[in-house]
Amino acid sequence: MNTAVKAPWHLWAVGIITLLWNAVGITSYLMTELGKLEALGMTPEQIAYFDTFPAWAIAVWALGVWGAFFGSLLLLFRSRHAVTSLIVSVVGLVGTTIFQRVVTELPADMENPGLDIAIWVITLGTLWYAMKMRREGVLR
Repeated sequence: MNTAVKAPWHLWAVGIITLLWNAVGITSYLMTELGKLEALGMTPEQIAYFDTFPAWAIAVWALGVWGAFFGSLLLLFRSRHAVTSLIVSVVGLVGTTIFQRVVTELPADMENPGLDIAIWVITLGTLWYAMKMRREGVLR
């Protein structure tokens, strides 16, 4: 008897949209770590800000963006491990937010509350969605 649950259409929509969204975060992270911020149109002052990041801040940023990216990819593969990856992403997002809002002062020209809210909403929403899909047996 086959009790496999068919993937709903919205799994593909959420997976593809969040994968593309998270690819932007990966691009930002990689451009920063590869020293290519000037190519993104950043000013020397903005680049200097990123150059001050301690190793732990870079590490939590990596957890956030890579956890989210692989979480979306794992959703598309219908893997229950998407939930774990997205939890790692939330941990990274918390760490990055603490660094930007408590430990250091974000330059005024880099403030973007709308983007910050979007990142939090999409990250938590994707985690909630993955947990729901796992609970419903869509992720295996």
